[in-house]
Amino acid sequence: MNQEQILAKITAMVDDERQLRDALSSGQIDSDTEHQRLGHLERELDQCWDLLRQRRAKTEFGENPDEARVRPASQVEGYQS
Repeated sequence: MNQEQILAKITAMVDDERQLRDALSSGQIDSDTEHQRLGHLERELDQCWDLLRQRRAKTEFGENPDEARVRPASQVEGYQS
């Protein structure tokens, strides 16, 4: 995935997150469903942000950004921004 694709995926997931919150507010889904789906989205977002940071760091240091790989959610979810 290139930088533009990663950013597009992040934008889509942020939109999904907003839709989930709206669905909860309007009573279309319950809080357990929202919590479960938001948790999944947050983990996937963490992975996308990490991949984007890896690509940018590799580019900055003259390495091939295409060598960046998605790391496990368990590894990236505890990172600080």
